[in-house]
Amino acid sequence: MPRIRHLLSPVLAVAVGVGATACSLSPDDAGDTTQIVVGYQSKTINTVTAGTLLRARGDFEKRLEQAGEASGTRYSVRWEDYDTGAPITTGMIAGKIDIGSMGDYPLLINGSRANADPATATSILSVTGSSPKGSLNMVVAQPDSPIDSVDDLRGKRVSASVGSAGHGTLVAALDQAGIPADQVEVANQQPEVGASTLESGKTDALAQFVAWPGLLVFQNKAKLIYDGAQLGRPTLHGTIARNTLVKDRPEVVEAFLKAQLDATAALVADPLAAAKQVADASGLPPEVVYLYNGPGGTDFNPALKPSLIEALAADKPYLQSIGSFPNPVDLDGFVDDAPLRSAVAATGGDYPALLARAGNESVAVGEVWYDGRDTAKTDDATAVLRLVRDAKAQNKEVTAAYVTDPVLGTRWFADHSVWLRDGDRFEAFTTADSARTWRESHPGAVTVGYDEAISQVRS
Repeated sequence: MPRIRHLLSPVLAVAVGVGATACSLSPDDAGDTTQIVVGYQSKTINTVTAGTLLRARGDFEKRLEQAGEASGTRYSVRWEDYDTGAPITTGMIAGKIDIGSMGDYPLLINGSRANADPATATSILSVTGSSPKGSLNMVVAQPDSPIDSVDDLRGKRVSASVGSAGHGTLVAALDQAGIPADQVEVANQQPEVGASTLESGKTDALAQFVAWPGLLVFQNKAKLIYDGAQLGRPTLHGTIARNTLVKDRPEVVEAFLKAQLDATAALVADPLAAAKQVADASGLPPEVVYLYNGPGGTDFNPALKPSLIEALAADKPYLQSIGSFPNPVDLDGFVDDAPLRSAVAATGGDYPALLARAGNESVAVGEVWYDGRDTAKTDDATAVLRLVRDAKAQNKEVTAAYVTDPVLGTRWFADHSVWLRDGDRFEAFTTADSARTWRESHPGAVTVGYDEAISQVRS
């Protein structure tokens, strides 16, 4: 385990120490309306179907109104926005947040702490977003840094939010690289603080979850040095709720899951429109949002697949590496897909089909976004270059161009990728490591810059 300055941030420290208090499911100020409190992370793209997009569309409120009409209960929703999952866990254990969404490592921490007492116990009810190889978490360094691989982090200072999915990926990456624990200092910082310290040079690298790596790279404030897909194991974010809510207000839980399904269907049907809506609501650039929720990005399948649960089980040792967790998570009891099965059936869906579906429902190898309006999807990176070249020749604005790493399967910005040319063929990679791997089987490939590749590509 890398050296960690201030092992637990103030937010996480509260999360692991708080006890149960009053339940949030109580009448609001009007006295005759039951308020449901939802904790979400507006800038975490993997949770938008249970957070930012869901809130912007009003799906939960609509489904709650339907549930209330059936039961004679009036509901209202209060949305609470956080930077990480830790304060959501704090609120859930304190009985002040009913439903939340967070990444895999925070989910495990939530379960470990909340389930130590039946009165505060929680359950994972659905997946909000996943990646089959783990590309949702990344490590970046300054654009002009000599660091271009996790192997270069020996003796360096890395910013990460301890207990987050980004930190968990960093720990696994260092272990994979065989870097001794005492050779990397981890500065425990919230994402925004970490971004600032990276830019100022107070830290050498930043390990975070989406959308922070993509945002900093898009802003030309960082370069990608480690793609979480290099670990080759699934990562996920999910919806979690207090068990008292699941037991006492099943109609509320079903309404939320139906609403998540509504938001998911809307995103899959028109990911570009969804990206613009999330960008407006979160303040993130739409190009960054679309990087993750566009075709071939995050998989928004809500099913609790066995492969994802197995990945959670494999992440359990992480808890022991960051502190004392007296209540190991029993995933058999912690993961509950019964409410989701019911919600899918009630909306005319097929849950077994969701479980069986392999890969992302929306797939594209390359894509070019024009003038903030339309996009063109392509079969390969070479075709992306042609589209960008032709657009420039026509004085047509390219809002963003996206490519898919052929080694790791990660969707990334074309102008921030590592490009190789092999004859007339061009390929783009998220990191120098990935490019080196591909080059092993393509010894004739040469490195080219993005602008150079555009000028060299043939019709």
